[in-house]
Amino acid sequence: MRPFSIKAKLGTLVVVSVFITTGLLMVALRTDTELRFITVFSVIATLLITQFVAHGLTAPLDEMTTVAKGISHGDYTRRVSGADRWDELGDLASTINRMADDLEAVDRHRKELVANVSHELRTPIAALRAVLENVVDGVSAADPETMLTALRQTERLGRLTETLLDLSRLDSGVVPLRARRFEVWPYLSGVLKEASLAASRRKLSSGSGNHTRTDVHLHLDVSPPELTAHADAERLHQVVANLVDNAVKHSPPHGRVTVRARRGADPESLDLEVQDEGPGIPEQERHRVFERFNRGSSASADGPGSDGGTGLGLAIARWAVDLHGGRIGVAESARGCRIQVTLPGVPRARG
Repeated sequence: MRPFSIKAKLGTLVVVSVFITTGLLMVALRTDTELRFITVFSVIATLLITQFVAHGLTAPLDEMTTVAKGISHGDYTRRVSGADRWDELGDLASTINRMADDLEAVDRHRKELVANVSHELRTPIAALRAVLENVVDGVSAADPETMLTALRQTERLGRLTETLLDLSRLDSGVVPLRARRFEVWPYLSGVLKEASLAASRRKLSSGSGNHTRTDVHLHLDVSPPELTAHADAERLHQVVANLVDNAVKHSPPHGRVTVRARRGADPESLDLEVQDEGPGIPEQERHRVFERFNRGSSASADGPGSDGGTGLGLAIARWAVDLHGGRIGVAESARGCRIQVTLPGVPRARG
């Protein structure tokens, strides 16, 4: 039992009350004081002590009730004092404060999601509406070039929908991992080829920007060439595609993005690196780059830089790596940004 727990305090209250009553009774017997006066004094003293102890117990509960009512009405800014108490009320105050912190974070993410999605939807919808209105009003003909413009905006809406679906899977946490053995070179070569073809066809680097980033060169470095790995190909595609997309967005004009793959320490494990030649990530921001809706503050010094985006790409990449039981992080680099990914490969048999 804790020395300052509520049980200890109530036990102390009972003991003190008994001692006071016994002491007053002994005084009455030795001084021939009437018993009724002793009884009155004993009751008054016990009530005063009880009131003092009860106030120390009920006052924090009243404050907790007020804060809890505020939280139930959406006020997550208030906190309960007394979290440093050495009793059960201190534990309860700490729990309520942590709950308020978590709810405040969830509410902030919800508002950021609504704001980001609204912003991301507004631009392609407005552009698509303008194209269609021009066609309907006869301002422009429904020629292939006009329809291609409408198609590009529709593709942007589709990419945003896919991003939101990935976010939904991330929150649900019930995504099965279908790991298999595959050859790394042809697999990564296909991922980079898809990224290059998509950028060339859309003339867009991401689902939220309007920058033409077909100037960035994608380079693949796999050693040894026959390297194999054991992972979920679909989830790994999310990792590489998001990292490459982020690197391209932050690359300078005619920059270079390098994807390196090496054999890891364990059987069928894989060490991946994606490096660009952009401005890099400040050290004080590296711990936040994989958080949701974190768009970063650095931009390319030569122009394109970051187009904002939804701030979900790197968060989804971390989720996919965590699903494998791997690690992802920002590594030191003399130039640009270098992100390292380690996948554990085939799980070792126990026993």
